Amino acid sequence: MLPNTGKLAGCTLFITGASRGIGKAIALKAAKDGANIVIAAKTGEPHRTLPGTIYTAAEEIEAAGGKALPCIVNVREEQQIVDAVEKAVEKFGGIDILVNNASAISLTGTLETPTKKVDLMMSANARGTYLASKICLPHLRKSNIAHILNISPPLNLNPIWFKNHCAYTISKYGMSMCVLGMAEEFKGEVAVNALWPQTAIHTSAMDMLGGAGVEQQCRKTDILADAAYCILTKPKSFTGNFVIDENLLREEGIKNFDVYAVAPGHPLLPDFFLDVDPNTLAMKMEAHVEKTHLLGASPVFREGKKIESAKHEGPDGAESAAAKPLGPVAETFKIIQGAISEDVVRSTQGVYLFELSGDEGGTWYIDLKNKAGSAGIGEPPVKVDVVMSMSSNDFVKMFSGKLKPTMAFMSGKLKIKGNMALAMKLEKMMTQFSSKL
Repeated sequence: MLPNTGKLAGCTLFITGASRGIGKAIALKAAKDGANIVIAAKTGEPHRTLPGTIYTAAEEIEAAGGKALPCIVNVREEQQIVDAVEKAVEKFGGIDILVNNASAISLTGTLETPTKKVDLMMSANARGTYLASKICLPHLRKSNIAHILNISPPLNLNPIWFKNHCAYTISKYGMSMCVLGMAEEFKGEVAVNALWPQTAIHTSAMDMLGGAGVEQQCRKTDILADAAYCILTKPKSFTGNFVIDENLLREEGIKNFDVYAVAPGHPLLPDFFLDVDPNTLAMKMEAHVEKTHLLGASPVFREGKKIESAKHEGPDGAESAAAKPLGPVAETFKIIQGAISEDVVRSTQGVYLFELSGDEGGTWYIDLKNKAGSAGIGEPPVKVDVVMSMSSNDFVKMFSGKLKPTMAFMSGKLKIKGNMALAMKLEKMMTQFSSKL
């Protein structure tokens, strides 16, 4: 990993969303130099599902060698940003670096994204970044360090990054456009850059989006912390750049990237907004899972073929109609039906409709909400919460563990309508189902 040089000793960093994840990792890296960290985040009380608060982050920062100022800040609230900046200037004498890390995400299509979610993403991502920059800039202009770093992607106009989550893309690109504009506006005074990961990063948000086991396809937050440290220790003349973490660290001489992997040697998910061919990566990951996980699986899930079971013959030597093997989709639903338990129904509380194309195409459902639960062909007798559209072959791969739902979604193989939280719950249930498939 990238060694600390001590260049940020005594510097004051104002980091939004620093109570956990990427923001906290950047804070801890700077703290090792003896930096002052303003933890500008919303979580003051322990969250029901997410780890850490601004106060637990402050303890970690001070244990690492830095000084911490925890501040309750919702970047959607201008006055909260103003108050936190004033406290920072009063305590530390100024602000040298701003890291715009706080962000909201909803990977939903235009018709499936409630206006409330649109407003959240636009105000937290684009507007929040703009406001925090605007309020910190008068103090940044007085600093010899003077950096703004936005955790946002390069401005890639490939339509693939708009079609499945238009509102989210607009909001993140708003952060990136702040880099484009402010780097020129404050050239020579304040450096303004963007940083984005080459691969998925294991955070609490990724756990929610990707479900069980997704961490094996991710890198640790350490890689972004190292890349951020590298940018923030460069002179002000390094500005207007859209930096990819791995590319920068390679330039800095880092050669072993396994140290950043959660599961060294496992294929990694590319992050959004980078033109890595999702279908190629999906094939590589399927091959990896096939090799390491499915060697002992039922033949129904090998290459999507029908069950290679012995045929039962009737008195005339013909194959009995009753013994005709089920297709992969029907066999999958048969096994799912047998795997449904009261605990699964109680913990999931969702009804899922699958619109499948190709062989065995048609409508199928899984009811994990009513009575003892059920699964089968056709429309469920109750209201549907989530609709998933994909090919029958990809459906079988997904439920047998060969294709991760996250990758299926990113590559366009899976389309989701309805309650995204319930869609994520189903992914967690898949680990229980796949062990029986």
